[in-house]
Amino acid sequence: MSADNHVSQTQSIYTATSVAEIRNALVALSVQEASVASRLNALLESQKDLSRSLNRLDLARAQLGTQAVTAHSISNGMLASAASTANRISGAVKRLDQEQKNVKATLEVVEQVAELKSCVLGVHGSMGAPQDWETAASYLHRASKIPKEVVDSTFAEENVPTAEVPDPPRVTLDAAAESLCGLFLREFEKATKETDGAKITRFFKLFPLIGRSEVGLDAYGRYVCGGVAARARNNLSQGKRGDNMLYANALTKLFEHVAQIIDGHEPLVERHYGTGMMIRVIERLQTEANVQGGILLDTWFEEKNIARKLTDVKSYAFSFLVQSFLSSQKPYGGTPRSESPGQRDTSGGSRRSEDEGVDMKEVDGLLSEAAMMLSRWSLYCRFIATKCSASEDSSNSHLSLPNFISQSSLQKKASDSLIEPFNVMTTFLIRRSVEKSFQLDEPPTDLSLNSNKPLKADPPFITSAVDDIMYIVNQVLQRSLATSQRAVVASVIPTVGRVLGSDFVGMVQRKMRDESYPKAAIQGALPPEGLIVAFLVLINNLDVASDYVRRIVQTSTGSNRASTQNGQNGSTTTPLVELFPFKQDAVFVENSLKSLQSGFEAKTSELINEAIQVMFQQVMRPRLRPVLIETFRDVDYNQADDDIGGQGADDRDERENLVAQRFERGWTALMLPIKRILTERNFDRLTTTVATYLSKTLEKRIWSYYGRVNELGAVRMERDIAGIVGAAVKGGRYGLRDAFTRCLQMMLIINMEDDEWDELQRDADGGIAWQLDAGERQRTRAIVQDRV
Repeated sequence: MSADNHVSQTQSIYTATSVAEIRNALVALSVQEASVASRLNALLESQKDLSRSLNRLDLARAQLGTQAVTAHSISNGMLASAASTANRISGAVKRLDQEQKNVKATLEVVEQVAELKSCVLGVHGSMGAPQDWETAASYLHRASKIPKEVVDSTFAEENVPTAEVPDPPRVTLDAAAESLCGLFLREFEKATKETDGAKITRFFKLFPLIGRSEVGLDAYGRYVCGGVAARARNNLSQGKRGDNMLYANALTKLFEHVAQIIDGHEPLVERHYGTGMMIRVIERLQTEANVQGGILLDTWFEEKNIARKLTDVKSYAFSFLVQSFLSSQKPYGGTPRSESPGQRDTSGGSRRSEDEGVDMKEVDGLLSEAAMMLSRWSLYCRFIATKCSASEDSSNSHLSLPNFISQSSLQKKASDSLIEPFNVMTTFLIRRSVEKSFQLDEPPTDLSLNSNKPLKADPPFITSAVDDIMYIVNQVLQRSLATSQRAVVASVIPTVGRVLGSDFVGMVQRKMRDESYPKAAIQGALPPEGLIVAFLVLINNLDVASDYVRRIVQTSTGSNRASTQNGQNGSTTTPLVELFPFKQDAVFVENSLKSLQSGFEAKTSELINEAIQVMFQQVMRPRLRPVLIETFRDVDYNQADDDIGGQGADDRDERENLVAQRFERGWTALMLPIKRILTERNFDRLTTTVATYLSKTLEKRIWSYYGRVNELGAVRMERDIAGIVGAAVKGGRYGLRDAFTRCLQMMLIINMEDDEWDELQRDADGGIAWQLDAGERQRTRAIVQDRV
């Protein structure tokens, strides 16, 4: 027991107020006394063991004391002299080692000075009468390996100069290197003029030996650049002036020539100048490429009259689109069929002048040529970036563009003369294509809601504008991606999304509202068949267009096929990574494409849902009402058993299936004509809407039989409702059954046995996910007459 407990028990004695409390305190003290006595006995019993251990320790201490005295005497007597001798020997060895190091260092300096003297005399002798430039360069190279502090030391300045070479070694070596550099430079330039490859190589590899690598690389850069300008002029002069790709081909050949020079000369430069030294030559080549590429782009810009084309496309008015969107006005008058291409082409002089002022074929040709030049420029930039990063062993995903490329004049000129015009003309092309496609739009022919009349065309049933516009969209996106230019993608993809979302979707919406709205001419009548068919085709336009855009994006991002495996490390690449290898460009492009898809799908889905509601309100609901009236005509769920028993078996079977048969006939007649025309997704949307309305109508009808259903009628009602639901979801659309859950649960409750109902009442839900609350379940149970 702890001290705290002891204190507590002691205090309890003095604070006790009753005999019971005193007895409890005495019991606790007795327990405590027994515990203390037990512990004391244990200690007494262990005292003998402790005594024996202490005796052994005393004996061991005595023995260790004797050993300690003996060891101390041995250390002072026998080992003291040996330790002193060892200390003297160790000191002597250390001093000897230091002297050896000093001697070696001195000998090394002497050898280096001797080597320096040999190099100085060798350089002087080789540059004399023999004129052995290779030997002189090799002596200078050997001298460059001698430490600078040795070359500039007083010892060297006193011992290296001779009568023949009286100057200090540093002065002699620098003068020799400068003299040889000038000589090699003159000989190299002479060899380049004479196109003597052997001499060019001979003198080029001598520059690094004399410590003039930068001079050699600059001279070599000038040499290789000399052919670039001549080749560029030759490529342009040999091209055919009528060739639409003249300048693109010339620019391609320029980049190919530069790339061939880099690949061909890199081994020589790397071997004699070291790894990574080719970058200096590449920079010199890029300077010349900037000049020649800039000349090509300037000439293309002027000869193709790009500035005038940009002015024309920027000032294009898009009259058809503008007039089409004017509220309560139909462009150029007349019915949809009166706006045939032939009539529209002669409907106004202003539009004809616009078409003549901006030739779409010419714009498309300019875009193709600009795209090709941008593509070649991107490929060239990737090649240069790969060469510059080869020493760092960088992968494509971590490529970065060198500053001499990203800040070059050719990069700026490509942005001003290619990227900006490309973006402007692409914006015009896509919007003008949408406009032209709707001007020439033609609906599918011979469509009818008559199920007995075969359809001559093949689904999906859409107007011609969808295929035309989506073909242009795909062409524009693929051409833009092929440029491998982030600036192009950042402009074109949002533009395509904006044009599709405003012009394409807007035109379809206007046609739905102004030309094909399924509204009856007379109140209470059904809309004309032609309007319904045209409206359904426009809904298909939106669905098919959305599917087109989805497939285009999946193809562009490579998400519709397995990634290509590279090597054995299991790494994967996508088409976008191949086209956009720098930093996070591929991720940016992929996000832009997905944003285009999601934005367009959101707008088309919104309009499709609105159109489905219009179809339901104007066409389906008015036609569904008589179907339900006919289905439940003369149906009595309160009929006595005797009335049914007098009928024959065949009559009873026919009557039992009468409601389901009536509904199936009416439902098929209602849905099949629509199903023939709508796309599968649109028909599913419409069917879901109609089924939701049908379920609510059935639920109201079930409630309307309150108190007019006997037990036998309840069974027939359950069979009829199940038959109607089965007909509505027929064809594999079993997901529609969820819309009828409330009706089916009502039938389940109506036909429950009393004991099942009582058990359900005791159990909150009976393991069923009820959509009916407790009050509705009670009311449903009371629908049967006998349970009221």
